[in-house]
Amino acid sequence: MTKNLLALLFITISLQAFSQIKGRITDQKNAALPFVNIYLENTFTGTTSNDEGYYELNITKPQTYTVVFQFLGYKTVKKEVVITKFPYVLDATLMEEEISLNEVVINSDENPADIIMRKAIASRKVNLEKIDAFKANFYSRGLIRIKNAPEKFLGQELDDFMVGLDSTRSGILYLSETISEIEYLRPDKLKEKIIASKVSGDNNGFSFNTASDVDYNFYNNTIELGNQIISPIADYAFNYYTYKLEGIFYDDKGNLINKIKVIPRRENDRIFSGNIYIVDNQWTIYALELDITGIQAQIPPAEVITIKQTFSYSDTDQLWVLRSQGLDFSYSLLGFKGDGRYTAVYSDYNFNPELTKKSFGKEILSFVDEANKKDSTYWNSIRPVPLTDEEISDYLVKDSIQTLRESRPYLDSIDAKNNTFKIQDILFGYNYKNSFEDWSIGYSSPLSDFQFNTVQGYNSKLNFYYRKNQDEFRRFFSANAALQYGISDERLRATASFRYKFNNINKPFLILSGGVETQQFNEAQPISPLVNSVSSLFFENNYMKIYDKSFAEVGYSQELSNGINIYSSLAYERRKALVNTTDQVFFNDEDDAYTSNNPLNENAFGIPSFDTHNILKFNLNARFNFGQEYLSYPDSKINIPNSDYPTLFLGYEKGFAASEGQYNFDQLKARLTQSFNVGNKGDFKYNLKAGTFFGADDIGFMDYYHPNGNQTHVGTSSIYLNVFNNLPYYALSTNTSYLEMHAEHDFKGFLLSRVPLLNKLNYNLVIGAHAFATENQKPYQEFSIGIDNIGFKKFRFLRLDYVRSYQNGYQGDAVIFGLKFLNIIE
Repeated sequence: MTKNLLALLFITISLQAFSQIKGRITDQKNAALPFVNIYLENTFTGTTSNDEGYYELNITKPQTYTVVFQFLGYKTVKKEVVITKFPYVLDATLMEEEISLNEVVINSDENPADIIMRKAIASRKVNLEKIDAFKANFYSRGLIRIKNAPEKFLGQELDDFMVGLDSTRSGILYLSETISEIEYLRPDKLKEKIIASKVSGDNNGFSFNTASDVDYNFYNNTIELGNQIISPIADYAFNYYTYKLEGIFYDDKGNLINKIKVIPRRENDRIFSGNIYIVDNQWTIYALELDITGIQAQIPPAEVITIKQTFSYSDTDQLWVLRSQGLDFSYSLLGFKGDGRYTAVYSDYNFNPELTKKSFGKEILSFVDEANKKDSTYWNSIRPVPLTDEEISDYLVKDSIQTLRESRPYLDSIDAKNNTFKIQDILFGYNYKNSFEDWSIGYSSPLSDFQFNTVQGYNSKLNFYYRKNQDEFRRFFSANAALQYGISDERLRATASFRYKFNNINKPFLILSGGVETQQFNEAQPISPLVNSVSSLFFENNYMKIYDKSFAEVGYSQELSNGINIYSSLAYERRKALVNTTDQVFFNDEDDAYTSNNPLNENAFGIPSFDTHNILKFNLNARFNFGQEYLSYPDSKINIPNSDYPTLFLGYEKGFAASEGQYNFDQLKARLTQSFNVGNKGDFKYNLKAGTFFGADDIGFMDYYHPNGNQTHVGTSSIYLNVFNNLPYYALSTNTSYLEMHAEHDFKGFLLSRVPLLNKLNYNLVIGAHAFATENQKPYQEFSIGIDNIGFKKFRFLRLDYVRSYQNGYQGDAVIFGLKFLNIIE
């Protein structure tokens, strides 16, 4: 306690020493006003007040200043002060703005708000293009709170992750700050260099707060917020919003400001509600305060998200400039509830920075040396928004116990508690962890991989693992082993793999693996073991066809240069055919029976589908992420795919040195895929594949190219860009040239939100087209129409599609039940 009091005293003294102009801002009732803009008149030197109304304006030269206090809903206050020494205390009391409709001439033929918004929309593109380039300083603070945190989650105690909570198990989960320099070039170039980064309780941490993450420009038609959200001044905004003029007022420069209430036409559209303030005659944004629910944004954990922006006019540059931005949110999911805020302050703008396209590369974020090593003295001298008492306390508590939490005695005590073996761990898995040395070992639940197929019968897999992390996960070594036993074929199979990651920049991986396992003829595993188990035991449909593979393999992958990755492997394989050993079924239909395990002949019972043979296989694959940008962290690189460009995959596969010469082959293959949004009309995705074989007339069937089929009427992925949902699994397998095409468009509520009653359900309409062509066969096509985002409240893991297929005429149709949670489980 004494140490905490001394630390608090030190922080208080530091604040006094480094604050230049400081004070507190209140309303007429002496209530604190948060998020007030405070800046020097005719400059971009400014800050905002914190949740308790306190501010600090860091200036160093004693002279006469005019300090401006600007807050939405209150009259702007200007105070001229003569400063001879620092710190200088300057408090302010703000009066509520008098918003009136008295001077507005209401035309009975048209809503006055519509007139204003039409002019704002007509000026949208002009205002968007007014700023060609700038440099600025950027400060952000991220805060996430939790309320009434549960003591356990999925049987695991959470106390070790909930440091600093009060007696109600409420408090700050995450607190961080960032100081950076940003550069912008129209239309979409934004580069950031982080000067200082601080995370509460982690003196080596790097904040997740970046300028690009909160780059919300409402002059664009849509704003990226998980999904594309329609701006109230989008070209097509009148299709989504109605407007009401709440009143007018004049700012400190005499500009008439219109307060417009933004009202959704339909409650579940991807839209905002709230207020936007438009400058009359200039038709620019003065400020905004807009809400969106998690249901509208289709972000399940979110309750409500609020964006606040405040602009001020620069006489020198003749521009309305964003001064500050706040992102408030509340969340609730699986018993966890809380709220948070991300505050951003923009200052020291330079609108003549002499930037060109050559000034911007693919690196969009970087850190100066030791950006995360700045001490409290530095932060107290530069932080533009003072900490609240709650934030000061969080830093004190978490920073003071960080050394303790990283010490061996503390970590050993936590491990001793968590590593205690319990009787239920026999069935549900066990993990032993050494936190100080950062390694863990354990095994998974045998129940999680319990399954059935007609070759092995009931079978289960027991997975063992070991992992040793180095350099905070930048390097690691892992070893895995798996034992699988089939009750019906009475066979124990085992595999092992070893993986090492060398660094976190170009991410080179070396992988060694080997053993004996069952493998689907289509190595893409088009039918999941769980779905196959249900399909077999309940419906007597054993669609999964497998063979026995003994193998030893070495693989290597890394990023050669930005956006170019290679993957290579060399493997020895011994393949052996398997046959059915059981006819176990829950519901026996006398007119139905299991098919054989031969994918080419369903009646070849007990007959091996191919001769046992050995082969060596070499694979070399490359991935090209065109236009890829990246974030540079110390000793780490995080790649950001660019949706403006497709991703290209090129591959070469060679089978050689086979025990029987006809199994040797060569294959060239390519794939092109892309996903991008189409503004308010949803998301479009495509996946194109092509390939050709050489010398492959009599190769093993497992080396054919197999387009993924589906005969179970169950979908297990969130999108269908790699599957034909009405195609038998091996009907179009080929060892010749082939072309495969998939495309889907998710309207994200664009159409269904306009249908009465359906618009209450927040469903998404999805359409798809799929085709496959190969030599000596008529092209196959599928067309689908479906509904996604089906579920209850926050839990929306279902999708329903109707599919029709054609091949030289109509082939058939099917209804696909998409159970997206199965992909998570497996």
